[in-house]
Amino acid sequence: MSVDTAAVEESAAALPPAGWEEARSRVYAVGLAAALPETTRPLADADGYTLAEPLTPRTPLPAFPTSSVDGWAVRGPAPWRVVGRVLAGASPPALAEDGTAVEIATGAMVPEGTSAIVRIEESSRTDDGRVTGTPRPNPEWRLPGEEAEAGEELLPAGTPVDPAVIGLAASCGHDTLQVRRPPRAALLVFGDELLTAGPPGVGRVRDALGPAVPAWLRRYGCTVRTSDVVGPVADTLPAHVAALTEALAGADLVCTTGGTMHGPVDHLHPALHALGADYVVNTVAVRPGFPMLLARLVGPDGRPRFVAGLPGNPQSAIVAMVSLVAPLLAGMRGRAMPMLPQATLAERIPGRGDYTHLALVRLDRAAGTAHPVRHVGSAMLRGLSVADGFAVIRPGTVGEPGSRVPVVPLPLLPGERA
Repeated sequence: MSVDTAAVEESAAALPPAGWEEARSRVYAVGLAAALPETTRPLADADGYTLAEPLTPRTPLPAFPTSSVDGWAVRGPAPWRVVGRVLAGASPPALAEDGTAVEIATGAMVPEGTSAIVRIEESSRTDDGRVTGTPRPNPEWRLPGEEAEAGEELLPAGTPVDPAVIGLAASCGHDTLQVRRPPRAALLVFGDELLTAGPPGVGRVRDALGPAVPAWLRRYGCTVRTSDVVGPVADTLPAHVAALTEALAGADLVCTTGGTMHGPVDHLHPALHALGADYVVNTVAVRPGFPMLLARLVGPDGRPRFVAGLPGNPQSAIVAMVSLVAPLLAGMRGRAMPMLPQATLAERIPGRGDYTHLALVRLDRAAGTAHPVRHVGSAMLRGLSVADGFAVIRPGTVGEPGSRVPVVPLPLLPGERA
């Protein structure tokens, strides 16, 4: 394999880092441009997918006048002669005469000619079997279209499909949904110094990202199989190129850990060059996590594939996940750019000069405050384990107590709502 490694490294290192907010916007845009193909799924199999078109009812909701209570559908003034019963699922005849009633169940179709519904618990029977009672002032039934009109947009394209959406779609009369599938992701772990079992020692450290990154990717809605996690990959250029080639054959996104700098065994940049990749982002002006990258390649089917280079330091890798991978995946799924909630800083957080500082914080949601946590070095994971997200301290600023700042939340489990 003939690659001028020195020239590649020099070229990659010469590119200026992107601003953090610019990088997020840039990767979201390329993800949206490469949105995954649409597919049709049965409702029972659509959980975790994304709506590819707006959800609209096929009929008014409800489609017919529907009783809200168990009771009596009556016509005219009391007392009423009982002439039948209507249960949910039946199509009742009209009430044609004043002074008549039918017993009605919750959810049943209200007969034409009904003037009121009397609740069962607010009614009584006369000696001759007639029904009497006083209807409430407000109608005790739902009118057609009360919830939605036929064809009305209830949810836009880009909405995550969860059990609530599936139930709504069923009530709208749908059997299938037009959706975008979850992205397929793979992980390559770089670094001969890594151990995959047992305690660290004698110059070797335990790989913390190989087990963790797939779980993060799944929380962002990706499909990651056990066989999609490979490593440690040998610290040679041919091994890196071969591993990337194989992973890209089956994945929409390949994440790598380590090798994003330009050291003697950092082969990611030359490998990307050998594969004909182009950089969407190469380094980001953020601390920690500065040497992160996102590259784009064209797959054999003509669709883009992406490589997200995560730094080898564990916390820095997660910063790269929330900074580049999260907005990329949102775009690929056709979802909206993740909006950042705000919180009030409870303590001072230092700035990082010209760099954005992503500082691990624990949120007091009741008070709306963010509290910095301890043990937050780029190689540490202790602070991350008790944090809810990263407070964003913009370049040239300091996070003073009482100031409002954006917070990048750590991802929820699939289907959970913020």
